[in-house]
Parts: sequence; C-alpha cells; structure tokens
Amino acid sequence: MKKGNSGYFTFMLSFIILMLWNLSGCGAGKWGFIDEKGNVIERQFDDVTPFSDGLSAVKVGNKWGYIDRTGKFVIESQFDWAWLFHEEVAAVTSGGKWGFIDKTGRFVIKPQFETVYSFSEGLAPVKREGAKWGYIDKTGRFVIEPQFDLAWRFGDGLAAVETGGHWGFIDKSGKVVIKAQFDGALHFSDGLAGVRIGKLRGFIDRTGQIAIKPQYDAISSFSGGLAPVKLEGRWGYIDKTGKVVIQPNFSRAFPFSEGLACVRIGTKWGYIDKTGKFVIEPQFDRAYPFSEGTAMIRMGRGTGYIDKEGRFVGTL
Repeated sequence: MKKGNSGYFTFMLSFIILMLWNLSGCGAGKWGFIDEKGNVIERQFDDVTPFSDGLSAVKVGNKWGYIDRTGKFVIESQFDWAWLFHEEVAAVTSGGKWGFIDKTGRFVIKPQFETVYSFSEGLAPVKREGAKWGYIDKTGRFVIEPQFDLAWRFGDGLAAVETGGHWGFIDKSGKVVIKAQFDGALHFSDGLAGVRIGKLRGFIDRTGQIAIKPQYDAISSFSGGLAPVKLEGRWGYIDKTGKVVIQPNFSRAFPFSEGLACVRIGTKWGYIDKTGKFVIEPQFDRAYPFSEGTAMIRMGRGTGYIDKEGRFVGTL
C-alpha cells in the first residue's frame, strides 16, 4: 500500500503497524501469535499483521490470506498483498491492483486501484493509475470525485487533502470546510488535527482555527486526550489545551494505547502511564504499543510479549 510524502510527521499509527510487520526480516524466521493468557498459534507464517476486526492477514510463501484467533484459515492464501480489516472490509492486491474483500474473501470492490487506504467512517481514499485521489463508499462508488493530489482517511467527520502543495480539510460531501493553507496535515482525532506551517507543527480545531500554536519539531495525533510532541530534540506529551503534562524527557515516544505509552530513554524502552510514571521500567531494546492486553518487545535478537505488569507471557 503506497504512502504519500508524510516525512514532516513521525509515529503515525500506520507506520507503527508497518514496523511491526517488518520485524520478520530481523532473524525472526517463522511467525506465530500469543495472547495475554499464553494461548499460542504456532510459528508457521512468513509474515503477519496484527489482528483487526477478529482476523489477521498472514503470508505463506508468496501469498496472503487471513486467519481467525484459533489459527484457522478463514480466507485462504491467494493475494499478492493484504491489509488489515477495518469496518468489515480489507484492502488486498490481485493482479497488481488494489480492491476490497469482505470476511468471506469475496471481492466487494473489484481490484482496480493503483493505491488505496483503509475505510474509515464509511469512506476510503483511492487512486487509479494516472488519476487524482478521491473517496469511495463500500459499493465502490465514488462519493467524492478524484480531484486531490493526496488524501488521508476521515477522522471526526473530516479528512485532510492536498491540493497544489497545500493541505486543507473536506467533509463527507467533498465540501472544503478548512481551506488548503497548511504545509502538512494529520487526520482529526479527539477534535484536533496536527498541521505543519513552515518547519513547525501545531494543532487546529474543526473550524480551522489554531488551537495549539505551531512550535514543535514533530508531533503525532491525539490519543486518549494526550499527544506526543518533540521540542528541542526531546519528546513529551501535551493535553488538548497545549499544556505539557509529561515533560519532554524521552528520546522517542509513541501515542498512548490502552492507557500506556512506550517511550525510550537512552537506548532502552519502557512504558509510562498518563502521569508520566514508569509502570514498566526501560529495559527493552524495542517496544511497541499495547493491543488487547499485550505488547511486543525485543531484547537482543529475541522477540516476546509482555502484559501490562511487564510480565513475559511468551516468546516467538
């Protein structure tokens, strides 16, 4: 799934997911799964995605399919590439084109697009070869005609779109509600969206007014009322008023997920709560956000899973 030029922001969730996927190239061999209770799906896959909507895309040989939480294939391996399920459909490639399938593996939107993003709030950004970006509904019908140079997913009823080198926001009818004026933009979350003006990042509200003035070197979207921000080389967290609630003491930081955020101090990663207190001390060579009660970590070349107490629940 191709991505646009989003180098002005870091730690977007989609990139987090991609990093999780790409760990299979780090000497891990075959992939399996373990849950917070220690239940295991044996290592047998060449690549995997996190579970989403109850299914995980897995790769066997050169083809992708989907398994359920018991490890049973519910959609046989047949696709050249496969994305996570969102809103009961998933983007997959067949014959070099992207389309969308349902949970039976049936194409509900036939492969025809050069690039797509997942559905969000009933619409998905798509692009045909040589064309602009537009938005389709789950029947494959264009609800917003192709007209944008780049387009992000909908969040809080609005989507960031690029036209002529500048970013603005549209509603679900395609109407421009915040004119293209920013040098970069993230999706709305918790009522605010990250934007870039020049080299600095800040946040706007749904009217397009500056809610938190551009002053940061890098930012991520709000999650659970807090957003990671980078200032003078260090990461901390702000609330929706712009107040620093967790001091910038970290060399890297992810958004909060399930009440905890993974952060790095020096060369080690640990997990903090929303007060900034470490609940799992920095000790890992790599750490990833919690999902359904467990988080993947790395120590040396080993990969494992921990619970929210920091206890190992299994290794791969």
